[in-house]
Amino acid sequence: MTYKGVLFDFSGTLFRIESAGSWLRAVLDEAGLAMPPHELRRYAMRLAVAGALPGGSSPQKMPPELARLWATRDESAERHRAVYTGLARQVPLPDPALYDALYDRHMTPEAWRPYADAADVLGALRRGGVGIAVVSNIGWDLRPVFRAHGLDAFIDAYVLSYEHGVQKPDIRLFRAACEALGQDPHDVLMVGDNREADGGAADLGCSVHFVDHLPVEERPAGLRPVVTLAGQGPLPEPRTKPLP
Repeated sequence: MTYKGVLFDFSGTLFRIESAGSWLRAVLDEAGLAMPPHELRRYAMRLAVAGALPGGSSPQKMPPELARLWATRDESAERHRAVYTGLARQVPLPDPALYDALYDRHMTPEAWRPYADAADVLGALRRGGVGIAVVSNIGWDLRPVFRAHGLDAFIDAYVLSYEHGVQKPDIRLFRAACEALGQDPHDVLMVGDNREADGGAADLGCSVHFVDHLPVEERPAGLRPVVTLAGQGPLPEPRTKPLP
């Protein structure tokens, strides 16, 4: 089947957040705070276990006072910040100002890396005349991340949960994306890494394709099948060495 539009999730699909260690180290460096490597690793591990890094792992244990907020965290910027800084505060850090600094860091382009095949896949779809939208459960504006990494030119529309007050798997978010592309949902493919959240697009009539939420180094070509699925492939294999 040839699709007229493709919707992409953001975190774990097109981009991956930095490690908890890199996240904490960057904030400490910015604040001019020194921390021995073994302590940094320990604090980073505790923050990761707490689920304090947006785009990272989910909390292993949800504090009761944050459980209700967690369920709707992506519906507003205020809730998103409150829940993630609240999770970070489960870990005692040497300076209270670090909690907001950590949250602010994760919204910077430097905290995110595109998957290796993201530009090639988005470019192939664009050349084939396929509309492209990003549909993300998120509490902040990710457009600067796409601009900084040179991917914004491929995107026709951004449909972000906090701007609409609803989050995936609510079909209203997918409907808004299809309408932004001017396409019938049955002519649209949703690509994401979360079977529950991204799978909600199927209830609207979209086809759905899942990728694995893995570190960038472990998923060099996970998006490439999308080009073929969209009727534009196959994408040529990247050259591993120069031509003679």
